[in-house]
Amino acid sequence: MNKVTIRKGVFFPVFIFVLIAVLVGIFENKILIDLSKQFFEWSLESFGWLYQWISLIALFLMGTFLISKYGNIVIGGKEAKPSYSFWKWFSMTLSSGIATGLITYGVNEPLIYFGNIYGELDQMGIKPGTHETAIWALARCFYNWGFIPYAMYAVSGLITAYMYFNRKKELTVSSTLEPILGKYINNKYARNIVDVLATLAIVLGLSSGLGTGLADVMTGIKVSYHIHLDTNAWIILGGITTFLFTFSSYLGLDKGFKVLANFKTKLLYVLLIVLFVAGPTLYILRTSTAGMGVWLHNFFLWGLDPIDIGGGALTKWWTLFDWAVWIAYAPVMGLFLALISYGRTIREFIIVSWILPSVFALIWFAVWGGYGLHLQESGALDLVKMIKEEGAVSGLWGLLNHLPYGMGTIIVPIILSLALFAYAVAANSMVTVIASMCMKDLPIGQEAPQYQRVLWGVLIGSIAIIMSAFGGGEQGIDGIKYLAVCGGFCVLFIFLVQLLSIIKVFFIDKAKDE
Repeated sequence: MNKVTIRKGVFFPVFIFVLIAVLVGIFENKILIDLSKQFFEWSLESFGWLYQWISLIALFLMGTFLISKYGNIVIGGKEAKPSYSFWKWFSMTLSSGIATGLITYGVNEPLIYFGNIYGELDQMGIKPGTHETAIWALARCFYNWGFIPYAMYAVSGLITAYMYFNRKKELTVSSTLEPILGKYINNKYARNIVDVLATLAIVLGLSSGLGTGLADVMTGIKVSYHIHLDTNAWIILGGITTFLFTFSSYLGLDKGFKVLANFKTKLLYVLLIVLFVAGPTLYILRTSTAGMGVWLHNFFLWGLDPIDIGGGALTKWWTLFDWAVWIAYAPVMGLFLALISYGRTIREFIIVSWILPSVFALIWFAVWGGYGLHLQESGALDLVKMIKEEGAVSGLWGLLNHLPYGMGTIIVPIILSLALFAYAVAANSMVTVIASMCMKDLPIGQEAPQYQRVLWGVLIGSIAIIMSAFGGGEQGIDGIKYLAVCGGFCVLFIFLVQLLSIIKVFFIDKAKDE
C-alpha cells in the first residue's frame, strides 16, 4: 500500500493564502472587504458575458447527454455495481448541493424583485407591486435557481467520474483537463496550480455559504424573538456550526454525511408539504405556472445578458453572482458527485445530479416564494417593508411568524436550526474532498486523514465568521457576496476547459464503456 502524504504544492499555497486572509480579517477587516469588493465589481463587469455563455453551454450539454447513446455508459465499467441505493444516492446529491441558498432566498428573492428593493426593476421597465411583477419575480427565480446551476455541477461531476473510474486517472480537478491540455497538465506544477485554484475557490465558496447561513439565523432571531445579537453572537454561532460540519467530516462519509444527508432531505420534503398545504395552494399553482411561462419566454434574453439589458442591480448582483458561486463550487463538487456515483449509468447520473435537484429547486421557490408573494399582494403582511427595514434575509422570518394555527412557533426554531444544519451537511462533503485534494497517493475509496479534515473545517469557519460579522452592507451580507465571487473567478477558466474536455472525450474521441 502506498504511503499517503501531503501534496505540498497544493496544501501549503492554499493554507497560507487562507491563513493570511483570516489574519487580515481579524486585524484589518476593512482592507479585506474593500479588496474583495473591488475584485467583485471588476470580475463580473469584465467577464459577465463569459459566465452567461458557459452557463448555457453547460445546460445544453447535459440535455444532449440525457438523450444520447452516451447515457448508457456505466461509470466504472459494465461490471461496476452501485455503492448506494437510488434514494440514498439522491439524498446525498441533493444535500451536498443545497447549503443555505434555497432556505435563505426561497421567500426573500421573489419579494426583493417584487418590491424593487435594490433597484432590480429600474432597467427592465417593470412596475413594482403588481400581480404581473409577482409572476415575473418567480420566473426570474426559476431562471437563477433551476436547471442552469445544477448543469454546472453535473458537467464537472460527469467528466470527473469518467476520467477517474473509467480512464483510471487521479481524483483531482487537474485530471479532468487532460483531454484538452494533454501532456502540459501532467507537469507537476501545472497540476498543482489548477488544484490550488479549485481548492481555493471552494474554500471561499463554503465560507460565503456559512456567512449567508449566519446572517439568516441572526436576522431570524432578531425578527422572531426581538433579540439583538452582537458580533460575539456571530462568532459563537459560527463556531457551533463549524464544529458540527468539522466533526461530521471527521467521522467520515458513511458514519457522518450519509446519515445527516438523509435526515436533512426528509426534513426539506416535510417543510415543502406543510407550506403547500397550509398556504395559498391555488395562488401558488397559478402564479408558478404563469411564472414558468414567463421564464421560458425570456430564457435567451436573460441568458445572454452580460449586464447591459437587466442592469447591475438585477443581472450583476443576482444572476451573475449566482453563476460565480455555482462555478466556485462546481469542480470540487464534481469530485464528490463522482465519488458517490460509481456503478450508475451516465443517464442515471444526469437525472440525479441535474434533473431532480433542479425540479426540487423550482418547487421550493414556487411554494415558498408563492406564499410570500401572496401575503404581500393580499395585504396580509408587508414583507417588502420588513426587508427594507430589517435586511435582505428578513422576509423569510416574517412569513414563518405569520403561519396559521400558530405553526410558526414550531417551524421558526426548526428553520433556525436548518439554516445552519443544511450548510453543515453540504460543507461536510466539501471539506472531505478538500482534504483529499491536499493528499497524494490516496487509494481509491479512502478518505484523507482526519487531521486534514479538521484543519480545513476550522479555516473555512474562521474566514466565514470574519466576513459575515464585519462585511455587511446595503443588503446586510455584501462581504460574503464579494468573497463568493472571488472564489468563482478562481476557477472560471478551469470550468471552461472542463466543458471543452467533456465535448472532446465524448463527441470527438467517441467515449465507450471502458
